[in-house]
Amino acid sequence: MTAPHPELRVVDAHHHVWQLSVRDQDWISGPELEPLRRDFTLADLEPEARAAGVAATVLVQTITVPEETPELLALAARSDLVAGVVGWTDLTAVDVAETLAGLRAGPGGEHLVGIRHQVQGEPDPRWLTRPGVLRGLAAVAEAGLVYDLVVKPHQMEAAAEAAELLPGLTFVLDHLGKPPIESGALDPWAGRIRRLASLPNTVCKLSGMVTEADWRSWTPDDLRPYADTVLDAFGPRRLMYGSDWPVCRLAAGYAEVLGTAHAVTERLDPGERHEVFAGTALRTYGLTVTGPQGSPKEEPCA
Repeated sequence: MTAPHPELRVVDAHHHVWQLSVRDQDWISGPELEPLRRDFTLADLEPEARAAGVAATVLVQTITVPEETPELLALAARSDLVAGVVGWTDLTAVDVAETLAGLRAGPGGEHLVGIRHQVQGEPDPRWLTRPGVLRGLAAVAEAGLVYDLVVKPHQMEAAAEAAELLPGLTFVLDHLGKPPIESGALDPWAGRIRRLASLPNTVCKLSGMVTEADWRSWTPDDLRPYADTVLDAFGPRRLMYGSDWPVCRLAAGYAEVLGTAHAVTERLDPGERHEVFAGTALRTYGLTVTGPQGSPKEEPCA
């Protein structure tokens, strides 16, 4: 496995935190997910991130309740590591624009860079193209935010349609659209990736691969065809690295995930590598990284 490159200033564009005493994470159920059923805070992440050469992160929502996003923003305001927050709001609400404005005006609101909804859990594969959802997405664009897509392969056609209908909104595909890495199949996922990538207002996260593979026996070679597909489709300037910590811990530790991302992008030149591991995230989310950071002030929050 290729070792991390210490000269790179890495931006981790996708991770989570939660405290179960503050708010339950009801998606963490069953014996396979039991290792995640504990608190994960910035105090847990920061030593690993600093050791891996990570200069800044993007903190991403996990549950669809309105209380979580203000808590994440307040946490970012107290942190020298978190540069941006992708939160949640009800896209179908008639007052979505006012809600977004309220989040921007609240504590830590300057850290709000995007919105995400758990589309992967929606039974309607065309949920993203519903008129009410499209109105909400238009409000996200009007607020100057981006939209993170967490979808499964069968929902990617609707994602591409939504992106085509809203050219002024940047859509960021999380976790490569959850390809079937464990099975080794590329199609029809790869064709849907190319369709989404054909739209200039789309970006992809090189994240979540280890948990789509066999958690116990994966190798970088298992992941490489999927990384190559998104690299060829989106190009380095529209691809960004994310750890998906702590979910990644089901299959790999923080440093191993980063090292693996380096391994599957080893064909890139230094400039292209900078884009994947920092430049794309900085540009897409409008992040500012201002040098060595101190320790976050850890207080109870989700």
